[in-house]
Amino acid sequence: MIKDARKAALKIAVMYIITGAVWILISDKLSRILAQDKFELYIFFQQYKGWFFMLATGIILYGLVYRRAYYLLQSQDELSKKDYELLTSHEHYQSLFQHNPDAVFEISKEGQVLSTNPEGEKITGYSRLQLKGMKTSELIADDDQSLCHEHFRNVLKGKSAKYELKIVNQQGQVRLLRSSLLPIIVNGQVVGVFMIARDITNYRRDEELMIASEKMSVIGQLAAAVAHEVRNPLTSLKGFVQVMQATKQVEDRYLDIMLAEIDRINLISSEMLILGKKQHVAFEVTNLNELLKQVLILMEAQANFNNISLVAHYDSKRDLYVMSDPNQLKQVFINIIKNSIEAIINQGEIIVTLAEEEGSAVIQFRDTGIGMSEERIEQVGTPFYSTKEAGTGLGLAVCFKIIERHQGQIEFESEKGKGTLVTVSMPLASE
Repeated sequence: MIKDARKAALKIAVMYIITGAVWILISDKLSRILAQDKFELYIFFQQYKGWFFMLATGIILYGLVYRRAYYLLQSQDELSKKDYELLTSHEHYQSLFQHNPDAVFEISKEGQVLSTNPEGEKITGYSRLQLKGMKTSELIADDDQSLCHEHFRNVLKGKSAKYELKIVNQQGQVRLLRSSLLPIIVNGQVVGVFMIARDITNYRRDEELMIASEKMSVIGQLAAAVAHEVRNPLTSLKGFVQVMQATKQVEDRYLDIMLAEIDRINLISSEMLILGKKQHVAFEVTNLNELLKQVLILMEAQANFNNISLVAHYDSKRDLYVMSDPNQLKQVFINIIKNSIEAIINQGEIIVTLAEEEGSAVIQFRDTGIGMSEERIEQVGTPFYSTKEAGTGLGLAVCFKIIERHQGQIEFESEKGKGTLVTVSMPLASE
């Protein structure tokens, strides 16, 4: 600034000296010319040449000073605008910083807290003055130290990070924070880190309580459903035992019914184990074409007995292979076909189609049965929900669970009186 002022002053002084020197030379020469020919004009010029010089230099100096003053005022105006914009921007930043509902911490590259907002004071329990200069490691819980240091190092490289961490506040309480780390970049260089954090301790506690409550509710519903399903065959067993105890006779027909009821209890127990227990499944490469042929042979007799034709279409030009437990997959297909047979009254048709679509094997079972309403479709796969008199409501629930373990999907489409389409899709095994 001082150098610029000196340059401007020097420029004006030089211009004044040059103008003066030029004027002296010109005026002297003009005086000699006038003295020879026009003496009166010479006298006039000698009297007023000083005034002429003042007028000329005044005009020149006016132009120089005006130009300089114009640029100076223009620069001052631009500077005032920039100062105003800077002040406004700073006020906006302060408003965002101070009134943010989340805690905001400004942290140096060395990991020291430089400033925070009221929410930061509330979460940590420390005042702004107490936090200033404090190492962030003094706040972070011991088991989260390495994780936080790793994220901090990455942010200093210009990246951002989101994660959850635990801190210990001034009262010694452990608080869980959901935080974001953002680099502070000035002139292309990371000069610090902003940490924006929200206390989710109470939210997480409520969430865990809700999950526990939902689990207990589900357990209660399952327990009630299991008790209901098991109590029916147990009641029958108890009745037959009481009859045999009273008559002192054992009849074969009673024993057959009792064995059937025991098998029913065993079936409910087995299917509940599949639903509730994470079983170890040994997957192997399975030829779906061959597996479906085996299932159709098994179910053909039952279909013929009910006047139902069982038709298979293999749309793929090659055999399709999937990673699966063949026995569990066979259980799914048999269950779906049995449901289709039971849904067909008098006579009908079940069409089984195997095709390849976008890296997946798609198996469809289409029947001409009585179909289902939209309300019924929504309940398909729900444990203990069944429209069949002797059904447990676990068969399709088990099917859904098995296909889920095979990274596949089951979808139902149905219309009352027109039949049902069941689509099973599974990823193909890599060749």
